[in-house]
Amino acid sequence: MTDLKNNDLRPWSPGHQQTVYRHLLRAFSFPGRIEKLGDGCALTQVLATLVDSEVRLADPHRLVDELTRQRLQARIAAPEHAQFIVADGSKPPAWEPRQGSLDSPEQGATILLKVASLGRGTHWSLEGPGIETRASLAIEGLAPAWMDRRTAWNAAFPLGVDVVLIDTTCMAALPRTTVMSCVSTPGETSWVM
Repeated sequence: MTDLKNNDLRPWSPGHQQTVYRHLLRAFSFPGRIEKLGDGCALTQVLATLVDSEVRLADPHRLVDELTRQRLQARIAAPEHAQFIVADGSKPPAWEPRQGSLDSPEQGATILLKVASLGRGTHWSLEGPGIETRASLAIEGLAPAWMDRRTAWNAAFPLGVDVVLIDTTCMAALPRTTVMSCVSTPGETSWVM
């Protein structure tokens, strides 16, 4: 059973999708900023806003229920061929996403990564465009392999992947231009000088 059972039609209304899209724009403009999406499953809200019948969607961990799949009308594909990938952040990636090409870097995948919580857990330091000096983001329920793989996937900029971290009600974006480093894990003292 998944946590994406959603009989609420609000995520599918154009007005609500515009609101979620504005949250996505803010999240990508200010990497690491946590955006609260309000009531309802945040993953369903983001999917309803970004995915339609024109794109390929991968769901290797089966996080999207059948009703949501039907409403999205997306073409289901393997992660290697999908434009959008829904993945469980607690499980290490076992595939390689699309990273685009020099002629079309925008063809890199967007990974919608489900995590236990944003604002708690392992603390990360973020640098890059949209961040004045440094920002921090705490993420709970993220396998360490994800950040290692993200670094490798984004090593040949402008090629790479963009990541949207999503918990139950919130999201935060990590564009491919954002550099991350681990500051501390829960129960560990962090010394930043």
